[in-house]
Amino acid sequence: MTRPPLPVRALVPRLALALLAWIALYALLPAAAHWFTYRLLPLTPQTPLAGAIEFFVFEASKVLLLLVLVVFGVGIVRSFFTPERTRAMLAGRAESAGNVLAAALGVVTPFCSCSAVPLFIGFLTAGVPLGVTFSFLIAAPMVNEVALALLFGLFGWKIAALYLGTGLSIAIVAGWVIGRLRLERHVEPWVYAIKANDGGAPLPMPTWEDRIGAGSEAVRDIVGRVWPWVLAGIAVGAGIHGWVPENFMAAIMGKDAWWSVPLAVLIGVPMYSNAAGIIPVVHALIEKGAALGTVLAFMMSVIALSLPEMIILRKVLRPALISVFIAIVAGGIVLVGFLFNAFL
Repeated sequence: MTRPPLPVRALVPRLALALLAWIALYALLPAAAHWFTYRLLPLTPQTPLAGAIEFFVFEASKVLLLLVLVVFGVGIVRSFFTPERTRAMLAGRAESAGNVLAAALGVVTPFCSCSAVPLFIGFLTAGVPLGVTFSFLIAAPMVNEVALALLFGLFGWKIAALYLGTGLSIAIVAGWVIGRLRLERHVEPWVYAIKANDGGAPLPMPTWEDRIGAGSEAVRDIVGRVWPWVLAGIAVGAGIHGWVPENFMAAIMGKDAWWSVPLAVLIGVPMYSNAAGIIPVVHALIEKGAALGTVLAFMMSVIALSLPEMIILRKVLRPALISVFIAIVAGGIVLVGFLFNAFL
């Protein structure tokens, strides 16, 4: 016998209680990290080891708590989207307007670089233009909702808004440029030979209990997969925080070094990490004097131009189109880095 879904009025008190517990835990983090470092261990204050451990304990707890809250919320939002619905929203859209909509959908839909091949095929066979498809594929990993929330939690709304605005701009402009270049001949021919799937019978509309269940499942799935990356990134950040001298990063990633932004992008492209793992490194680099534009360029190149995604895309794109894609996106990231360094 199927259990009837809980009404919304029964779910709201539970969610409110859970949110209050989350807020209480979050407020206790600074004192807990200080107690762990100097009372439980105890370590000598003002030493590199003590600073690194306090940074690690505080940031690890903070980022994981933020991840749980953000991923739960995003899981609920994603319950409103399916690949079929996303394709239907983009199919037949004219370029320009389609690029904007595709980039916006890339922020909130549950797709990442590992979904690149099936998404690419599905979009093109559904009639989505090549440039519009690229706007989506650029925005989906680059303007990561987890990265956006972590930037907000660590740096405030201004930095988070700059990241969102510049990431969407790169996705929109890059997709539009690729569309203008008419590079469809560099897509593997077998992709266009596939017939679009109409998706079959529509699925029933999920209840709010189903959506909250989707949020809980997203926490188990996503946080369960990314927490090692988070701790690894925070460990790197703790090392930078504890042992890298003040303003050392300003010498190699500061505003005065004109080559710092291109070098940061070149270093970031072959790396592989997710947003949750790279944000703590970004935090530590900025604390030590690195320029905001240089660090954001590094972060964007790591999560938007990862080597594994390029390898996956090679299954459907010829090298010429992959090279154009990398050049346009990397150029946009470099430009963003220079603009941030010049005006912030």
